[in-house]
Amino acid sequence: MKYVLAIDSFKGCLSSKEAEAAVEKGIRRTNPNAEVVSIPVSDGGEGMMDAFSGALSAEIKTIRCHDPLMRWIDARYAVSGKTAIIEIAQTCGLSLIEPEQHNPLVTTTYGLGDMLFDALAQGYTDFIIGLGGSGTSDCGIGMLRCLTDRVREILQQPSIHWKEVKDWLYSQSSLSELHFTLACDVRNPLYGPQGAAEVFARQKGADDNMIEMLERRAFTFAEASARYFGFDYSKNKGAGAAGGLGYAFMQYFHAKMESGADLLLDILRFEELSKDADFVITGEGKADRQTLMGKLPSVILRRSKCPVLLLAGQIEDAHALLHAGFYNVLNINPLNANIEESVKPEVAKQNLTRCTTKIVGC
Repeated sequence: MKYVLAIDSFKGCLSSKEAEAAVEKGIRRTNPNAEVVSIPVSDGGEGMMDAFSGALSAEIKTIRCHDPLMRWIDARYAVSGKTAIIEIAQTCGLSLIEPEQHNPLVTTTYGLGDMLFDALAQGYTDFIIGLGGSGTSDCGIGMLRCLTDRVREILQQPSIHWKEVKDWLYSQSSLSELHFTLACDVRNPLYGPQGAAEVFARQKGADDNMIEMLERRAFTFAEASARYFGFDYSKNKGAGAAGGLGYAFMQYFHAKMESGADLLLDILRFEELSKDADFVITGEGKADRQTLMGKLPSVILRRSKCPVLLLAGQIEDAHALLHAGFYNVLNINPLNANIEESVKPEVAKQNLTRCTTKIVGC
């Protein structure tokens, strides 16, 4: 038997690599001679940098930069050839902020500007940006302000126009232009009922008043940017990703949005790896109808030619998932399990191993 493992991270609990190791352990308990191909994966969110850097045999760089509350931290990005791979959660992730300090009116993407500037100054021209896990909702204004500050320091001007910033950044490249690819499965616009503030800000600590203020800020920023550039990407699919970072990259750097999962699977040559597999096993922390809206397990399902098993810590809408084509959809936790206990990494690993042993043995 051949099994291909392509399991997303269980957010805040297990990385893709850890989840796949636990599943492989379960397979080998029942079938020690099985061929197991483990592919650490990500759709652009948590674990994106590690997944892409593994696929591209990239080198990891560590730099000093600002977190969402402007505190100094060490953060990582990866490089391969002329490509820089950046996971925005490294500098402006929700996991970097203490729960009592969640406030998207205060948090900033300034630290992402630190990281971008470091990569640009070293001559990297192609960027893969993973837009996931953000604790910010500033439309990328902090990132742009940081780049402006850094260029101003170099040019030693008391004030500087954004056009001068762009001219300087592009002049540092050996190519005539820089290329930004956004790895993300979010398709929301910048503002409006389905925009960044209305859909995502509450989970970052916003109340109704904050959401109204964030919505107004996004609209005002997009309106001013459209007047300056003569075009407006605020309604583009994905503009609302990562608190509006998608918009900033599209509007200011002409970034292109791609499915993070598809992008990674293309690099990994997934179809070739899985063409003779008996089963593909995928998974995520919670599986529901949203799983079918471009999340990694649904991309794995679409691209697989053999039965696909879906494992998750929580499952809703199992019928819809099965109807979509998953061979089976399984909750790794015992019936009536305590959620707080289940999300402990060691417990989650044990439950993944136990569940896998049971299904492989059937």
